[in-house]
Amino acid sequence: MAYISYMEDDDAAPELRAIYDRFRGPDGRVDNILRIHGPNPPSLLAHYDLYATLMRGKSDLTRAQREMIAVVVSAINECHY
Repeated sequence: MAYISYMEDDDAAPELRAIYDRFRGPDGRVDNILRIHGPNPPSLLAHYDLYATLMRGKSDLTRAQREMIAVVVSAINECHY
């Protein structure tokens, strides 16, 4: 399994901090899967857009079915995300 370091809020430039603020969850945290893009903010935005399209875009699969697929793939890959 690969381990990728991520950018902490305190180390984030103002532009990145604004992006982090956009994606904070109800608990005030930004998911680590997004934080790994900290050194390259455009890739964070592209990653989120891809995720949103896959999980919320038009599909024959329900949101629950898509989430179940994501969980199974993550389990197979031994990924805790």
